Amino acid sequence: MGYPIEMQESIRKLEATRAFRLQQEIPRLTPEEKTRLLEQCHPDFRPDGMRPVRVGPNKGQRMQNELVDLLEAYSRIDPDRVDLSRIDYDVDVLVVGGGGGGATAALIAHENGARVLLTTKLRLGDANTMMAEGGIAAATQPNDSPYLHFLDTIGGGRFQNKRELVWALVHDAPLIVEWLKDLGAMFDTHPNGDLVVSFAGGHCRRRVHSCKDLSGMEFMRVIRDELWNRRVEVLEFSPAVELLLDERGRCAGAILMNLETREHIIVRAKAVILATGGIGRLHPNKFPTTNHYGATADGLVIAYRAGARLLHMDAIQYHPTGAAWPEQMLGQLITEALRGNGAQLVNVHGERFINELETRDVTSSAIIREVRDRKNGVRTPTGMEGVWLDTPLIDIRGGEGKLDRMFAGIVHRFREYGIDVHKEPILVFPTQHYQNGGIEIDPEGRTDIPGLFAAGEVAGGVQGRNRLGGNSLVDIFVFGRRAGQAAALFAREGPSPGKLTLEHVRRYHRELAAEGIEKGRVSPLLLPDYTRPEVKERRYS
Repeated sequence: MGYPIEMQESIRKLEATRAFRLQQEIPRLTPEEKTRLLEQCHPDFRPDGMRPVRVGPNKGQRMQNELVDLLEAYSRIDPDRVDLSRIDYDVDVLVVGGGGGGATAALIAHENGARVLLTTKLRLGDANTMMAEGGIAAATQPNDSPYLHFLDTIGGGRFQNKRELVWALVHDAPLIVEWLKDLGAMFDTHPNGDLVVSFAGGHCRRRVHSCKDLSGMEFMRVIRDELWNRRVEVLEFSPAVELLLDERGRCAGAILMNLETREHIIVRAKAVILATGGIGRLHPNKFPTTNHYGATADGLVIAYRAGARLLHMDAIQYHPTGAAWPEQMLGQLITEALRGNGAQLVNVHGERFINELETRDVTSSAIIREVRDRKNGVRTPTGMEGVWLDTPLIDIRGGEGKLDRMFAGIVHRFREYGIDVHKEPILVFPTQHYQNGGIEIDPEGRTDIPGLFAAGEVAGGVQGRNRLGGNSLVDIFVFGRRAGQAAALFAREGPSPGKLTLEHVRRYHRELAAEGIEKGRVSPLLLPDYTRPEVKERRYS
């Protein structure tokens, strides 16, 4: 396939300016310039993208329209038709979610003596963790410190982070790198054995540790192996559709659904850990997404219905570099590590327009401005627009072979479509990538519902209103470990669950009815529906 002839003229302009751009310095934006750019161009500031939620603990707060649709919906469970006396599983700790956060929480809870059941919507490992490319941020180098990592994370989050969570993140991060190494993760190293570290936007030091551009896949490989080796029980294709509380208001388990048979599974547990990931497959503001197929905000919905507060759900991260060509790859992640290793963002005229190591929210906004406001985007034959990511600069700056050595996955993916990233740039445009907010937690992963814990992307507070590159993988492992340990302790020292109840669902339904919200829409969504409207009309006509 390669690039169509109408796009190649712009590539020639890019090549002609390369020598100049190699010497060009673009200063970082001032705080005032960043604020103005975000308010003008970032999707979070679109007035039609959000509305207040009318029910629940965050009533009156503005959130993404697509999420509000699910929060203002009725449960898939009819409380009057479920027999809660039939217990299918009785465990100490139930972990909901089979990505890096959930698998880590299950490992650590099991290590701390708990009887653990891990349940996941799809297969174990079908999660955003598997697709994380760039690496994991940790202050492991002599010129770095957790203090500097803390300051960068707070600043990147627009100073809205919960500081005690950020301190837990940066304090534990170097320990997480060692833990993953001990499990067998194959980190990139120099010939002398030292870890390779790269820059990411918003970091003042090189602190992102990688396994080529397949970091999440490598971490998931070793953690999944460890789960099987320890014989932790796992249920696949069994998402949680409702939490269970007891008469004292403690979380006491969950109702799962077998996706094949549609039968319900009742799990009683002394503690529950939600690690269900984010919101990407709701496509906030109708952006493409990097997220895996099951990222439909299930954990947010069931926790909210049970009374847990959400935090910063008006802040969604759009990764600056999602693939814009070929169309088969639309929205797929193009790792920030490419920019951290020298690739530049270039418009249709071959000009740089932003410092590539600004934070993700600022860089995404600059690309949107360049394409939509300044009309300097590169147009594809089908009307998609984007800007160039000049990947050949990586080999030019770092020596021939660096792209193959550090970005083998991206080299292979584009080669399948006739694009040689050693010689040709990649066309990119922002794509929905991460849910900055989530269920509010403390440093041990506790929510405001006794017995309910959360870890990873489903939780909110640590990233503030914008996440720095490299901080998601460390987040899932730091808080997966902390939640696993705290949940095991809670299960061991707390009282056994009382009578199981769905009274919170009845109350929520009454609240919906009082607001005049009609029945017809149910949640959680579980799986996205990509059926075209005209096909639906034919199907049901």
